[in-house]
Amino acid sequence: MKALTLSSFGSSDVLTYQEVNDPILQRNEILVEMKTIGLNFADLMRRSGTYPMRGNAPYINGFEGAGIIKDNNGHTEFKIGDRVAFADVPFANADLVAVPFENLIPLPNEISFEIAASIMLQGLTAHFLTSDSHQIKEGETVLIHAAAGGVGQLLIQVCKILGAKVIGLASSESKKQIALSLGADNVFLYSQDWSAKVVEVCPDGVDVVYESIGTTMELSLSVTKILGKVVLFGLAGGKLELGNPLWIIAHSKTITGGDLWNYLTSREERLKRSKVFFDWIIEGKIKVAAPTIFKLSEGKKAHDFMEGRHSTGKVLMIPD
Repeated sequence: MKALTLSSFGSSDVLTYQEVNDPILQRNEILVEMKTIGLNFADLMRRSGTYPMRGNAPYINGFEGAGIIKDNNGHTEFKIGDRVAFADVPFANADLVAVPFENLIPLPNEISFEIAASIMLQGLTAHFLTSDSHQIKEGETVLIHAAAGGVGQLLIQVCKILGAKVIGLASSESKKQIALSLGADNVFLYSQDWSAKVVEVCPDGVDVVYESIGTTMELSLSVTKILGKVVLFGLAGGKLELGNPLWIIAHSKTITGGDLWNYLTSREERLKRSKVFFDWIIEGKIKVAAPTIFKLSEGKKAHDFMEGRHSTGKVLMIPD
């Protein structure tokens, strides 16, 4: 089979599209022929050496995708040709992937391969952030960083479904318009004095901030109400700037972290959470932005495109 590989760490120049051995199925694994593969910032971090890679060189990156069953390996719950997806299986940047049975999520007919690969990681992330890290209640006010990003766009829509008022933050006027089109009540630009703008529309502070930047943490805390919460689920800014811990204590504010892998702990959890999200899409409550699609052999272009922050939708790769 063909795969997008790397044998050293660095820029997108380390990526090589080459022939590799087919996966050897273990007892609990099912062979999936990939149709679409989701590219995520974590993949860029693994390529650069910031995050660890699984296996041995030549390494195969990627953890998300959708395809069809090629070999069910005796698991009668799936038939050859069944449409499936996964969010948390390594070595996805290849024609074929060995997927543990419990990680496979059947796809409803209404969910295309492209939509599945666009929302498995980001959709399930938006779900646990709004149901577990902080359970959104009707009437709450929410502040969402990078509101036009992949998770941000889905967070806006989920929060609106759950009855919250949404304030978004964006880096450009075009991204501001995207966030507004998805239902955000207010959107402010990072180039503005955005913390003052948030306080103008919510004088007592917001109930929860979904913080994915890190360098904005101190300002996020400043616009969070007393007894409010900041949910940290990313560090796009490269580091965390917390401010004065004594001030946080004095105002009884909570900072919590969020990682999807701590919630996808069983097949039942994967099926339950994905069904909620699939139903929202099928019912028209959530719109998924059109992806930007590259061939897997064009993996370097896909990485460069994402690294340049050109996309407002998902970046996908399709096996040649």
